[in-house]
Amino acid sequence: MPVHEAVLPVPDPGVEEHLPRLADVDKAAADRVERQVVTMYLLVPVMAVLFVLSYYLIPRGESIDFGPLHSSAKHVALGLTLGIGVLLIGLATQQWARQLMANNEVVEERHPAYSPADANEEALRQLNVGIDESGVPRRKMLIFSALGAVGILAAPALVLLTDLGPVAGPNYRRKTYETTLWKEGIRLVNDITYTPLKPEDLSIGQLVNGVPENLKELSGTEFNNAKAKCPIVVVRMNPADIKIPANRQDWQVSGILAYSKICTHVGCPISLWEQQTHHLLCPCHQSTFDLADSGRVLFGPAARALPQLPIKVNDEGYLVARSGFPVPVGPSFFERDSRHDLGQSQEYR
Repeated sequence: MPVHEAVLPVPDPGVEEHLPRLADVDKAAADRVERQVVTMYLLVPVMAVLFVLSYYLIPRGESIDFGPLHSSAKHVALGLTLGIGVLLIGLATQQWARQLMANNEVVEERHPAYSPADANEEALRQLNVGIDESGVPRRKMLIFSALGAVGILAAPALVLLTDLGPVAGPNYRRKTYETTLWKEGIRLVNDITYTPLKPEDLSIGQLVNGVPENLKELSGTEFNNAKAKCPIVVVRMNPADIKIPANRQDWQVSGILAYSKICTHVGCPISLWEQQTHHLLCPCHQSTFDLADSGRVLFGPAARALPQLPIKVNDEGYLVARSGFPVPVGPSFFERDSRHDLGQSQEYR
């Protein structure tokens, strides 16, 4: 039988004739494109500066009306300056690639799936070719302006981070969440009625939720922030059932002890009291504390004992704080070092 040659359904068109760009044959045109790209890159720092100025100088309450639309002037300014800056980087990069980088068609033949032994050398060679074709070796201003434009956009990002709040350094922590309203002489009062507590008001096995008396002087956000840290539980137990460390002998009054109500795990309020075992259970994640043994952790994810508030009786017979909490209340955090809390041993940390 006769043998017929295979006929391709579409003939191989080959590589089209290369048509040079104006910037390839006219140095003045190439220089003009370079100036355009550099100008766009140089405008990016201007947008970044305007972003920062808008953030700090435009009042938060200022607004702009776009017909029926009502928008914050600060947000509009921030969006426009940052958006234009990013747009300029994109346009400049595109103009650079379209007009100044190498403009030639390449045909790549199919090759086996595995990499040849000299793949690394070929990759480096291709990288060097790409660097040479980008025009960077001959037009260094392009890369310098591009790096500067991209780098300056870090300024708006850093400015936005300041809106997250003050840096929680040691001084800030001491003035805020490591400090409560408790201090020497502040009376313990019922957290609902604000009735001052006396030793005779509590019977053995009883638990009372309390707060400092000066909490009622606050209002609004200040009240909420203070109440998140200062609540306590006041319990009375048989003195014979209590294990009192040597450094806490004067922290209790006839078996009456006060502890922070805020769990040291994630800050949940604790209120489940077991009279017979003297255990206080957190309802959120089941951390269990022994109030008869310095509030140490018996079970659960809490990492340290409940902070104890030293108390005493004043001249009028009321229970008052002997001092503030010796250690920060609430959940643990990375900067919180409890290794030397009150000279306690490892089991109390």
